[in-house]
Amino acid sequence: MTEDLNNFLESINSALQSEFDTDIRDLIGDLHPADIAVILESLPPDERIRVWDQIPLDLLGEVLTEVNDGVRAYLVEKGDTDLIAHAISTLDIDDIADLVPSLPDDVIRNVLFTSGDHSQAELDAILAYPEDTAGGLMDFDTITIRANIPISVVLRYLRLRGELPDNTDKLFIVNRDGKFTGSIVTTDLLTNDPDTRVRSLADTDPVKFNVNDSDEDVAAAFERYDLVSAPVINDDDELVGRVTIDDVVDVIREQSEHAILAQAGLKDEEDIFAPVIKTTRSRALWLGVNLITALLASWVIGQFESTIEKLVALAVLMPIVASMGGNAGTQTMTLVIRGLATDTIGPHNAWRVLRKEFSVGVLNGVLWAVVTGSIAYLWFGDYQLGLIVGTAMIINLIASAIAGAFIPVFFEKVGIDPALASGVALTTVTDVVGFFAILGLAAVFLF
Repeated sequence: MTEDLNNFLESINSALQSEFDTDIRDLIGDLHPADIAVILESLPPDERIRVWDQIPLDLLGEVLTEVNDGVRAYLVEKGDTDLIAHAISTLDIDDIADLVPSLPDDVIRNVLFTSGDHSQAELDAILAYPEDTAGGLMDFDTITIRANIPISVVLRYLRLRGELPDNTDKLFIVNRDGKFTGSIVTTDLLTNDPDTRVRSLADTDPVKFNVNDSDEDVAAAFERYDLVSAPVINDDDELVGRVTIDDVVDVIREQSEHAILAQAGLKDEEDIFAPVIKTTRSRALWLGVNLITALLASWVIGQFESTIEKLVALAVLMPIVASMGGNAGTQTMTLVIRGLATDTIGPHNAWRVLRKEFSVGVLNGVLWAVVTGSIAYLWFGDYQLGLIVGTAMIINLIASAIAGAFIPVFFEKVGIDPALASGVALTTVTDVVGFFAILGLAAVFLF
C-alpha cells in the first residue's frame, strides 16, 4: 500500500505541473480519505489548496478528520466556510465533536445551523465531556435490547432496521430504566436457537467505561482485551453510548506520535510546511532550554580548565563517557515512559524498577569500563588514565540508569508530561555527571 501511495504522490506531483485540474480530480476521486490526507500533508501550501479544491464534496468532511491539526487549520482558513461547514455536518456526531475544538467560531455556527435539532442535542452531549475521556470518544449509534426477550424477536428487530452501525460486534442490554445490565455477542444471536432468551446468553460483566474514564485507559483496555466496541455508562449506570475500535486506533496513533515528537519538543499538530517564522517560534523554546542545560555542562568543564590544559587527552575522552551515559539513560527512560503510559509502572512497583535499573547500570558500567579503560590505556599509554576513564564510565552509567528511571516518574508525579520534559533533564544529568566524574577523578589522582 505504501508503494501504491508513493506512486499516487508522483502522479499528483506530475498533475500539479500541468494546467488542468481535472487531472488532479481524476487521480484522487477513487482514493480513500486517509490517503488523500497523506497527500495533502505532503504538499506545500499552494499545491495543497489546488488538490483540496478538487476533492469530491462527499469526501471533504472525512478528509478533514484524517489530516493533522496544522493542515486542517490551514485548509479551514483558506477554504470556503459554507462548504466546509456543510461537509462537516455530514459526519457522524462523534467525528464532528472531534473537529469542533479546532474550528473557528464562524464554521462552528454554520455546522450547528446545518445540523438538525437532534444532532445538535447529541453534539452538545458529547461536548459536555473533555475530548480525552470516554465520553468525548463515544458515539450514540447503539443498539439496545431487553434481557427477557427471545433471540427471534431480536433478529426480527435487526431485519427491520435494515443495517447495523459500523463495528457492531455486540448488542447492549438495558432494563426499563435505561440502566446497562450486560451485552450479547452478535454471533451468539446467529448460532443459537431462536427461542433462547437473551438473558441466558448475556455477559453480565463485560468491559465497560464510565464517561469520565481517560482515553488512555480506554485504549489500554481495548488493546488488552481485544475489543471492537464497548459500552459507556454514566455515574447512574445508564447506557449513554459506545466506544468503537476506529476511534481507539486514532487515540493510540496520537499517543505514539506524541511520544516521538515530544522528545524533540515538537507539537503533535506540526505541519511540515508551516511558515518558517511560526515553526522557528514553536521550536525556539526547547532550544533555549537545551542551551541552558548545555551551559551548565560547559560550566562544569570550566571548573576543571587547568586540569584539561595539563592533559589534553581528557578533552578527547570526555565525550565518550557523556555519550555512553546518555545512550544508557535513554534506553531506561524510554522503557519507563512506555510503562507509565501503559500503566505497567506505578507506585506499586516504581521502586523495584529503580532497583533493577540500578543493577543494570552497575553491570553495564563494569563491562564498558573495562572496554573504554583499555582503549584509553592503549591509545595514550597511561594506565592511570585508563582507570580514571573506566571509573567515570561506571559512575555515569549508574547515574544515567537511575536518572532514566526516576526522572519520568517524577515528572508524572508533579503533572508534567514525561515524554516532553524527560529528555532534556536526562541529557543534563548524564553530561554533568559524566564530565564531573572524569575531570574530578583526573584532578584528584593525576595532578
